[in-house]
Amino acid sequence: MAEFPSFYNPHRIGTLYYPDMADIAYAAGQAGLPPAAADRQKVHLVIIDMQVDICHDQGSLHVPGALDDIRRLIEFIYRNGQNITNITCSLDSHLPYQIFHPAWWTGEDGNHPAPFTLITYDDIKKGIWRPLVAPVQSTNYVKVLEQQAKKVLAIWPYHVGIGSIGYALDPELWSAVMWHALARKAQPTWLTKGSVPHTEHYSIIQPEIPVPNHPLGGKNKPFLDTLEDADAIVIAGEAESHCVLESVEDLVDEFGDRPKVLEKIYFLRDCTSAVVHPDIDFHAIATRQLEAFARQGINLIESTDPLPFLEPAVSTAPVAIY
Repeated sequence: MAEFPSFYNPHRIGTLYYPDMADIAYAAGQAGLPPAAADRQKVHLVIIDMQVDICHDQGSLHVPGALDDIRRLIEFIYRNGQNITNITCSLDSHLPYQIFHPAWWTGEDGNHPAPFTLITYDDIKKGIWRPLVAPVQSTNYVKVLEQQAKKVLAIWPYHVGIGSIGYALDPELWSAVMWHALARKAQPTWLTKGSVPHTEHYSIIQPEIPVPNHPLGGKNKPFLDTLEDADAIVIAGEAESHCVLESVEDLVDEFGDRPKVLEKIYFLRDCTSAVVHPDIDFHAIATRQLEAFARQGINLIESTDPLPFLEPAVSTAPVAIY
């Protein structure tokens, strides 16, 4: 098999177009890869929020560097496709009215807060900012966020609205995921998160503050069980400083008493970039925290590094997909 399928065009990364599924399916069939169900080692690739609004230059929450991250990740998939058993793509999934969106709040002047505004519990008590939706619950959320999570509520631009163009995975990356699915006879998993109105939800594991009466308001235990069952977990995505970092932190917290699980986590540090803020060096903060996680057992690697845990698949028996 050629290193990259013939349909792959790195110059299209960051653009909007219709992927040619016939070309993708043909290239997948020509790849001659064994079915993922026959893998002796289960390698789970987790791709976090590599969506148009977050990765493309015109996206409403564009992360500088994301397009090169996508290119490196796509080429990682093509080089290692014969050994990647599962691919999970998380999709940040937002509604117009959520606690971190401008429309939820109003200021003393009657205007909504600008993106990247920080709202504290003290601000609410002083009347600087007032919640327009669920006032008591919203005020308590900000208070609990500061007390328990040690964070301040951040207002974000409207982004990854469910059903919008910005919600989609980058088309060239989507094509790579489809190629892998057809070449390995393996269904990809689409993990949606972030649509609980009354809480932030950076991590793919759980929201910032649990919402017990919402089906997506707690810890995603089935997904954690799937990861624990894998022999290797490879992580990439955006943004390094927020959704990626929070996800890795939750994994370290969850599996901290099981060092053998932490040792199975491989973070592709050249397939992620940080949000750029005028006053906060998010990349430096993320780097320090990831290095601390590495001291606890996870592995920080480059996408082109040799992967010693990988073994070639051996069986070519047909496998039914249910």
